[in-house]
Amino acid sequence: MPEASVNQPLKGLRVVEFTHMVMGPTCGMVLADLGAEVIKVEPIDGDRTRRLLGAGSGFFPMFNRNKKSIAIDLHRPEGAALARRLCASADVVAENFKPGTMEKYGLDYASLQAVNPKLIYATCKGFLPGPYEHRTALDEVVQMMGGLAYMTGRPGDPLRAGTSVNDIMGGLFAAMGVLGALIQRGVTGRGMEVQSALYENNVFLVGQHMMQYAMTGKPAAPLPARDNPWAVYDVFTVQGGEQIFLAAVSDAQWTKFCQVLGFADLLAEPGLATNNERVQQRPRLLATLRERLAHRGAAELASLMEKAGLPYAPIRRPEDLYDDEHLLATGGLADVKLPDGPRAGETVKTTLLPFTLAGERLGVRLDPPVLGAHSRELLQSLGLPDTEIDALKAQAVVA
Repeated sequence: MPEASVNQPLKGLRVVEFTHMVMGPTCGMVLADLGAEVIKVEPIDGDRTRRLLGAGSGFFPMFNRNKKSIAIDLHRPEGAALARRLCASADVVAENFKPGTMEKYGLDYASLQAVNPKLIYATCKGFLPGPYEHRTALDEVVQMMGGLAYMTGRPGDPLRAGTSVNDIMGGLFAAMGVLGALIQRGVTGRGMEVQSALYENNVFLVGQHMMQYAMTGKPAAPLPARDNPWAVYDVFTVQGGEQIFLAAVSDAQWTKFCQVLGFADLLAEPGLATNNERVQQRPRLLATLRERLAHRGAAELASLMEKAGLPYAPIRRPEDLYDDEHLLATGGLADVKLPDGPRAGETVKTTLLPFTLAGERLGVRLDPPVLGAHSRELLQSLGLPDTEIDALKAQAVVA
């Protein structure tokens, strides 16, 4: 394999995506980061995710890097025909619209596969086919009905996780399915449909708690009130109101913990000799530790834990990660130019996929695209002359 392709194993693969929000774009982003040419088909006025405010303002620039943008009015017959023509040139089509939407434009799997038998079609939905498939799903909806919000919040206070876990992981699983389908296509020469869903992803995430119930007969308690398997595994408020997470999850770690903090009396206490004994004494032990650590500095504690090889973590906010020395040293952040919003055109840092190929992270080849930035280029690749493209643009079929 040529050196230039080492970190682009999907180079030469064409993906056409009809996606918005997070789940579908995540699937396309993974394939794009792996080297595929990913073409984002947007409405003539753009993916509405571009215009979200507040917690949604980071969606588009985060999940649409390394993609090309073409804007097509699918409501116009000639626009839908263009989209179908584009799909006929694709290896993969991905979509995450409500059931029935793609059929209206002849862009469903059955229609496209009849023309392109090698096509792999990734559909990202709220639910896999079944009694719930007609429902409108959101990450929060499936977290509530799938037990994740119950496990995250305090008893009686269900709380969604602090990021779009199901949307992102649903997209990851869709991309995983596409990769498997590509391998299978290499054997059979035929494509297939890949389906991924938010609800089923959420159920997979809480599967360990379901299995806990199956094993013990005892329902899993929400994490803030859980039966913790380790005695020292908690957040401590220390000097100046700072917070730090400290843990000792084995007897050897407990010994080191007491030694480095100068708690010889706790180490000598018979009822705290083993982890299970300490778990039985957890409320009393944590109260003692909180009192003793309240006047210690977070930086001092972090230094002691670091030197002893004990697990610890400062409590940080997402924006603090821009200054994280590990991410900066290892290339975990990369530059992208913002395509929309009040800071359009400015360069900021984005996070990369959390793995390496041949020792390197998968970087940013294309900034998140401005709406329709590649429309002409892509239509030319389909054989359309400039005069026809100009006419389509004048008629607002494409932008």
